[in-house]
Amino acid sequence: MNGIASQADERGGGPLVLGIETSCDETGVGIVRGTTLLSNTIASSMEEHARYGGVVPEVAARAHLEALTPTLRTAVADAGIELADLDAIAVTSGPGLSGALMVGVGAAKALALSLGKPLYAVNHLVGHVGADVLDAAGGRGHPVEVPTVALLVSGGHTSLLLVRDLVSDVELLGETIDDAAGEAFDKVARVLGLPYPGGPQIDRVAADGDPRAIRFPRGLTKPKDLERHRYDFSFSGLKTAVARWVEQRQDAGEEVPVADVAASFREAVADVLLSKAIAACLDHGVPRLLLGGGVVANARVRTLAVQRAAEAGVTLRIPALSLCTDNGAMIAALGAQLILAGREPSRLDFGADSTLPVTDIQVGEEGVAAG
Repeated sequence: MNGIASQADERGGGPLVLGIETSCDETGVGIVRGTTLLSNTIASSMEEHARYGGVVPEVAARAHLEALTPTLRTAVADAGIELADLDAIAVTSGPGLSGALMVGVGAAKALALSLGKPLYAVNHLVGHVGADVLDAAGGRGHPVEVPTVALLVSGGHTSLLLVRDLVSDVELLGETIDDAAGEAFDKVARVLGLPYPGGPQIDRVAADGDPRAIRFPRGLTKPKDLERHRYDFSFSGLKTAVARWVEQRQDAGEEVPVADVAASFREAVADVLLSKAIAACLDHGVPRLLLGGGVVANARVRTLAVQRAAEAGVTLRIPALSLCTDNGAMIAALGAQLILAGREPSRLDFGADSTLPVTDIQVGEEGVAAG
């Protein structure tokens, strides 16, 4: 236990950590005390991106600049603390959009210097796993049970991780080789004439459709693909198949059954995601599966996850939706776990890293030579 953890332990409840998350289009600031959630404030720039039909990096960075200070003030007020009370600050250093990340990293460094507080630069994807230590209702949380397989699905990431230890041993089993699942939802929604963001819209329309109406392809699930890409994902071919199916109906002058197309597309995505995730659990002898990322809000993904996990004898963990989407609380939670594990703070010479590998759970730790 390092000095920060010792001081926090004397007060009880664990280290008081503020987390900043600006990897994409949501400005998140969260505050935790150990595993207890004190505040989770999020400002989204989604409406600004909607006019473009997707996230525009420059727009996202500018929105973070405008939202960060008021979001920070709200989070501190909701937590009922003063900035001087903090034991440490944590920030997402990657992966994500470079310009967006720079805003959060710059703000975190400024706060750490001005307050004289240690700073922990952490991995966004591992932060999603760290969210599971928190209780969204504000009660005392619990450690992440390990080993666990984590399926992280969002607009920018579709990743399958093997987590042996939250703060020291995370392995990337597979990821998307083209579009992330969230991107595919956005693009298919556009084909169907539905507004951005596509995920909630397709979920809404699909509720009235037949998921068996159209058999859309399941990317990278054929035997020859599984040899090289057992845990990888591909949604580009699925997106193209939907577009061609819709075009053929339109060219023939026939009405497009939007609900059936949406339901069949959603079923294909959910089927691939859960098939590969459960396979990873069984292959590695891991009886736990954790879901994270905004696409977890999808009703069919959640339902199929419950069904497939039960059939395989796998324990399923799905954090509250407020902790699945990008947020600062998960970053604060991971920072607190690093402190409790005795990890030293990050040096202030780290930068934003848009392609930060998931194996780099913390960046720029003091006393650890740069690789």
